[in-house]
Amino acid sequence: KPPTSGRQIQYMKLAGCTLFITGASRGIGKAIALKAAKDGANIVIAAKTAQAHPKLPGTIYSAAEEVEAAGGKALACIVDIRDEQQVQDAVKKAVDKFGGIDILVNNASAISLTGTLETPLKKVDLMLGVNLRGTYLTSKLVIPHLLKSRSPHILNLSPPLNLNPVWFKNHTAYTMAKYGMSMCVLGMAEEFRGQIAVNALWPKTAIQTAAMDMLGGEGIGKQCRTSDIMADAAYAVLSRPKDYTGHFLVDEDVLKEEGVKDFDQYAVQPGHPLLPDFFLDEAPENLVEQMEQHGATPAFKPPSSSSSSSGGPIETTFNAIRGVINEDIVKLTQATYQFDLSGESGVWFLDLKSGAGRAGQGQPPVKADVVMTMDSGDFSKMFAGKLKPTMAFMSGKLRIKGDMTLALKLEKLMGRMSKL
Repeated sequence: KPPTSGRQIQYMKLAGCTLFITGASRGIGKAIALKAAKDGANIVIAAKTAQAHPKLPGTIYSAAEEVEAAGGKALACIVDIRDEQQVQDAVKKAVDKFGGIDILVNNASAISLTGTLETPLKKVDLMLGVNLRGTYLTSKLVIPHLLKSRSPHILNLSPPLNLNPVWFKNHTAYTMAKYGMSMCVLGMAEEFRGQIAVNALWPKTAIQTAAMDMLGGEGIGKQCRTSDIMADAAYAVLSRPKDYTGHFLVDEDVLKEEGVKDFDQYAVQPGHPLLPDFFLDEAPENLVEQMEQHGATPAFKPPSSSSSSSGGPIETTFNAIRGVINEDIVKLTQATYQFDLSGESGVWFLDLKSGAGRAGQGQPPVKADVVMTMDSGDFSKMFAGKLKPTMAFMSGKLRIKGDMTLALKLEKLMGRMSKL
């Protein structure tokens, strides 16, 4: 993409540098790789995906081809950063091929936005293993080579350490794991001050990636920016001297310092309100006013005290649901949902496991696969298409227990209903 008015970023700053990027087969990691490749940089693509994933496009080999096409040199390495031997082997291959390593980008990450009781220990181990331990391990094995470089950098894609409990309460395990990456920055920046620049970079808004599409469902994209904004911000940080260290940076702030004025160029849908990213605001409630000013439906409002106390609007919603469900939907869905609604509305269910499906008040006839807890008024809005389930969920307004894949199936059903 050619530079637009106001952009002051100089090109060719990373020519000849070798970047070791974890999770670079897709998304933000790949965008950073391609940005550096335009300078003629050497890119080590250290990622797990050697064969295409059905829902997440891109492999280390397709990313390597794109890097070469953009003007860089690529080395594709199959690496699970939880495996010390695999990381060691990739580091050795990189040094043998390119003569050293100048820059480490710790991008690989695992996410599960679930509460303590809903997070299987396997998921906890995955997040701590990839985000925290993997970042620490990769840094530890690459640092000896960075110490020999003339422009050594470590850049972790992790948030500022905001200890407001609001960013912990809905997904403690994920926050702990991401903050582990940020604590690596805090410690290593001081430990290697004067020798290696160690910084963190985090997006101000949600970024459109295949992972975000899976997490947020259809329609999330227009509330996002493209990964180009993170690539441009990372490029700017990695071009700075090694005494620029210990900073927790936000993409938009970095680019403003570089003279960028046009941020619409990064919007998936210019002018559409953007979904703010986690960890950057004192409390989600503070975002309500900003979102409403932009004509968006804020998902950060505390539950309304004037929510419907009668079953009227809920009964109407369930009448509409009963009018939509049929045998085809049951075959496609194969799940039972329970809704715990505030006020006197109580418990409702949607059984899409047999026949033409059933819906009504009370406990479901069989154990629910998914239990959703939310405000009664918001429930009606959600089924009417006036409240995005994604934003409600990400802000903790909608709590989900159970199978997230089946929860996403329900979101598609809501989309069909809101069109009727």
